[in-house]
Order: sequence, then C-alpha cells, then structure tokens
Amino acid sequence: MNLNANWSYPTAIRLGAGRIEEIAEACRDAGLKRPLLVTDRGLAELPMTQSVLNAMAEAGLGRGLFSQVDSNPSDINLAAGVDAFNAGNHDGVIAFGGGSALDLGKLVAFQAGQTRPIWDFEDIGDWWTRADADAIAPVVAVPTTAGTGSEVGRAGVLTNSESHVKKIIFHPKILPTVVICDPELTVGMPQAMTVGTGMDAFIHCLEAYSSPFYHPLSQGIALEGMRLVNENLPRVFVDGSDLEARAHMMSAAAMGAIAFQKGLGAMHALSHPVGAIYNTHHGTTNAVVMPAVLRFNRPAIEERISATAAYLGIHGGFEGFYDHVVAMRARLEVPDKLRDLGVGNDRIDELAAMAVEDPSAAGNPVELTLETAKALYEECI
Repeated sequence: MNLNANWSYPTAIRLGAGRIEEIAEACRDAGLKRPLLVTDRGLAELPMTQSVLNAMAEAGLGRGLFSQVDSNPSDINLAAGVDAFNAGNHDGVIAFGGGSALDLGKLVAFQAGQTRPIWDFEDIGDWWTRADADAIAPVVAVPTTAGTGSEVGRAGVLTNSESHVKKIIFHPKILPTVVICDPELTVGMPQAMTVGTGMDAFIHCLEAYSSPFYHPLSQGIALEGMRLVNENLPRVFVDGSDLEARAHMMSAAAMGAIAFQKGLGAMHALSHPVGAIYNTHHGTTNAVVMPAVLRFNRPAIEERISATAAYLGIHGGFEGFYDHVVAMRARLEVPDKLRDLGVGNDRIDELAAMAVEDPSAAGNPVELTLETAKALYEECI
C-alpha cells in the first residue's frame, strides 16, 4: 500500500514518510514568515528538531524556538510562550511534538493577540466568541507521537496552576492550517510512549463511538479508527521501525480527534484529574481506567460494542470485546492499576469531585455521579 497522501479533512494534512522536508513549503502555505517553533524540553535538543530549525533558517524563516512545555502544560507555560512569541515578533507557530507541545503551541498562537485572560475562553457555551478571531495566528502542526490527535483539533487542554484543574480552551481558528504527519518522526519514541499514545487514540475512538450524542460522521470514523489501532499498535510494539504500521497509527490518532467531536466519556473524565494532580501520562492513565469504565457503561453500550466486535473480527459480543482489549492492554504492558502510576487513595474525594465536573463526563452513556466516580476510582486504584 502506498501510504502517501494529501488530505483536506478537517484541514490540509500531508501524510507520508519523509514529508517533514516540506516544512518550509507548509509554512508558506499557512502564510508564515517568522514562525515560532513550540516544542517540549526533551525534543528541543534532538536531531530531528534541530533539522527542522535548520530547514527554517535555510528558507529564511528564522530559528525561533520555545521549549518550556511541561508534560501537562499550564497557564505558566502559556504565559512564557506568549512572551516569547511577542518578543520575537512572530507571525505564527510551528507546533512540534506530542499532545502537550501541540496543545500549547496552538494556545500560544491563539492567546498572543488576545487582551482577555485565557480562562475567559474555556469551552463553555459560546465563550469562544469572546476572542478576537482576527488576532489568532496560524499554526502548522507536526505531531511526533500517534495518540492525541491534537494536530486536527480546534481546542487545547491547559492546566490551571492554582486549582490544578484541566480546562479545555476552544475556538474554531485554533485548528492548524497545515499538518505534517511523518511516521518517521515517531520511530524513536520509547515503547511505553508508543503504547500510551496509541491507547489514547483507541480510547478517543471508543468513547466517541459509545457517546449517546448523534453524529454519524464521527461514528463511522471512530469505528475505523479502532480497527486501525487494534491491528497496528501491536505491530509497532513488536517492531518500532514498522513505518507502515506507524503511518496507520498516525491516521488513527487524527481520526480519534475528529471522532470525539461527538463526545468523550468517563475514561477521560477520570483521567484528567489524575493527570493534573499526579502528572501521569494521559493516554496511559486512560488505558488503566478503561476496563472499569467499560463495565460501568455496559448496560448502555452492550449492543453497540457487540457491533464493534463483529467489525473488528472479535467473537463473543461485548464479553469478547472486553476480554480482547484487556488482553491487548496486558500484552502491551500497560499498568493494571492507578497505584502503579503512583496514585494513592488518599485523594479520592477530590479526584471524584473534579471528574464529575470535567467536560468529558457529559458524554458518558451512563451518568457519572460523585458516588459512582468514587467507586470507579477505588476500583481503578
């Protein structure tokens, strides 16, 4: 199969091995002349990042770099990024890295021209209309992981450094103008990161598919996204250099983010507070809580999951699907319990209160209450 394509859904996507070489052209297509490359500290010194900076310089785009991005980016990181953007007189952002760098890069491009505080643009009702849309700078997104799908998203997740609560900031113009999905950039990921991000993509699709809201376009995308992860994440776990499987995983990651326009659910609602308080990896945390939430949601999703199992070639309906994903999780060496990630049971009340207020909770097919959230945390820890 020739895994090389140009897509325009939901934005312009350049998929294929080696296509990072088109970074200067992508910047020109997005109208960027002085971009700021936003990435995390770990990626900043790696050869692939330096190669991108060299390509920018050779194309007359400068070497603007900001790398003060935490694994769960906060308003502190954002303020520093905005300062760097404005001090360098940049006109756009290259968001380069995993979900954290992509989210922060998009939010730097969004917030640099605004006069209101970032929390005024939380994804509540029509709060996004408060923003000055003309002041939002364009973004070129380059994912180096296959999981969050932030490269095709119209929002960014940001942790409030005072309350330690994750908030979703939304605006249609946060969506990157051009995306480069080059599977070669994901080859060097540690195995645990490959698994964690890959499971995140699967769970984005699973929760979107299970959401009770009506969105048949997302429904179909979610189903095919689950198939791609089911078939290809085990392949890259065994052979990290399998570029075909890694390209399929990058496709699945983007599909998951497109699909969850339909909604997410309790897996994310439980995971977000844990990540904010304990700084755990988001996708891995999702994977840990997945079995408990599947059982919790079974009364509302059994028939739908049985159809999913049939599409994936899994026998046994809901039970077969459940056993399959639990076995896949074990085969990929995902930790079994939250305690394995350093989460204690001394803050369950606090975690549960945050979970029921998380925006993802509204998309769960079974109502997530304070009592059920506590019970789920107890089971997962």
